[in-house]
Amino acid sequence: MTGLMRRWLRLACVVSAFAATGALMVDQADARSGRGGNIGTRGTRTYQPPATTPTAPNQAKPIERSMTQPGNPSAAARNPSAQPATQAARPSMMRNLLLGGLLGAGLATLFGAGALANVLGFVLQMLLFGGLIYLAVAFFRSRSQATRPATAMAGAGPNADRMERAVNRSATSVPGGSSPVLNLQQSDFDAFERLLSEIQLAYGRADLNALGDRVTPEMLSYFAGDLDDDAKRGVRNELGSPKLLQGDLSESWRDASGEWATVAMRYALTDAKVEIASGKVVDGSRTEPQEVTEIWTFRRRNGAGPEAWELAAIQQA
Repeated sequence: MTGLMRRWLRLACVVSAFAATGALMVDQADARSGRGGNIGTRGTRTYQPPATTPTAPNQAKPIERSMTQPGNPSAAARNPSAQPATQAARPSMMRNLLLGGLLGAGLATLFGAGALANVLGFVLQMLLFGGLIYLAVAFFRSRSQATRPATAMAGAGPNADRMERAVNRSATSVPGGSSPVLNLQQSDFDAFERLLSEIQLAYGRADLNALGDRVTPEMLSYFAGDLDDDAKRGVRNELGSPKLLQGDLSESWRDASGEWATVAMRYALTDAKVEIASGKVVDGSRTEPQEVTEIWTFRRRNGAGPEAWELAAIQQA
């Protein structure tokens, strides 16, 4: 075996170990609904950061997976069965690196070091070209998002034990947009707190029927995909009943696609991922609650009551 061949085999082994580590990191995700991600739609404000609040004083993470395309905020409402615009790419990248290392070793065996060098030179050129295109697209996309108008609503005040019961809190309209003021009542805040608990518990039971009654079709598609991935890996989620510790309103508004409310919530729950076959906890804890701060956006049809609110987006604070 030539020295070059041995080096390529060692590289393949390193890539394999790296891929296995990456896969483990992906599996060790949060068990709660949303998996600690930034998903869903906020209607006309999907790509605008929610207003900060005392509960979530830092700017929320931007939406990463949404059926709403920039410049077309009502697409998700019109076509809830569409595929998400952005998918997580890290596991696929790991697999591609592994396959690349094994392919390199195979080429060295079949064609020798000279042919392998030519092939690798071509591949590296293509990767460099593709990387330049990716950076250019990312640059122009970031510039486009940076020029979007910011929200004008300031955060509401906190409450130590319950979501703030602010009545007639509202968000001002987006400059140049159409977002009339939406007044919220005590019953709306009660609904948000109730949905926090019911959605988490339904997710822990993998109860898609219960989830479908409480979330938008887009969010249901994400949750169903996550639960299906868990089942294929032989794990399930165990979630304890969430306890709301603090919450306040970020913004609320009305547009052509419905009425919207974004609230910051800090809550505690037990969060564990369990191996189905053995019942062993592979990540998280059944007994030790963790505190989470998230930004949840709810949507209902125009003119509907508090019972019609559905979860439309989750963002990390």
